[in-house]
Amino acid sequence: MSKNSSSAKVVMPLPNKDFDPSEAAVIWQHIKSAGYQVVFSTVEGDVAMCDEMMLTGEGLDFWGWLPILKKIRFFGLLLRANKDARSAYAQMIMDDNFQNPCRYDELNVTDYAGLILPGGHAPKMKPYLENKTLQKFVAQFFENKNDLGQHKPVAAICHGVVLAARSISGLTQQSVLYGKKTTALTWKLEKSAWDLSKYLIRFWDANYYRTYIELPNEPAGYRSVQQEVTRALQSEDDFRDVPKKNNYYFLKTVGLFRDKSNNSKAAWVVEDGNYLSARWPGDVHTLASKFIKKLNSQQLDSTK
Repeated sequence: MSKNSSSAKVVMPLPNKDFDPSEAAVIWQHIKSAGYQVVFSTVEGDVAMCDEMMLTGEGLDFWGWLPILKKIRFFGLLLRANKDARSAYAQMIMDDNFQNPCRYDELNVTDYAGLILPGGHAPKMKPYLENKTLQKFVAQFFENKNDLGQHKPVAAICHGVVLAARSISGLTQQSVLYGKKTTALTWKLEKSAWDLSKYLIRFWDANYYRTYIELPNEPAGYRSVQQEVTRALQSEDDFRDVPKKNNYYFLKTVGLFRDKSNNSKAAWVVEDGNYLSARWPGDVHTLASKFIKKLNSQQLDSTK
């Protein structure tokens, strides 16, 4: 870690509601433990709230529509954020920076050494994904360089990659991801969760796991994270999923296993220069670790 890292700031924009607690809190915990400040931002400067179902598991069982019975959890205990993430979230919401976010329109690229774009799938993520002010800031961050002429690190995960894909460069008038390699929530993972919701755990709210649903006459998956992100890329091949020859292919793709701070076998993170991307909460520890390495490297360079 650089001796100056305690003064360097990383910014994490969030929606007012429904962000994924694992993707925000675990990454926050790693970055703060590395000695960096994490600044939060919401559209109007209000304190953000995560997707409560992903935190508690209440409502993630087929009886979850019943006011009293929803407290009884079975699938909910399996599908909610794991113990590490819940602990990190409890710490994060007590942080002064989390309790005092700035507005999107107050963000200034030069104030921050790095950018984190968390995801989440629930409906109230849309204002975060669709906000033009935030998209402009993200685009400027991708284009901006530090005092040494280096592009500052950006990490995006899950639907956070959609936000990046929608952010249009003022230089090229293309998505900032055009010409880059990336991953994001794959259609396989998104459809598996959607099917689980439709046919078992939330049949009365079948589209809970889909932020955007296909319009009439659109093919299946057209509004999925993977397909939207892919449409913003220079080539379909620039969307990188786990290759079948990978030694841990099953662990990485089945959707049942998550990485840990000391074990990245289940994770899939794609690096392209200063840009890092990941798929879902199962990748968070590895994404955070790689992001911090990039931050540390730039901070060390700045002291030479």
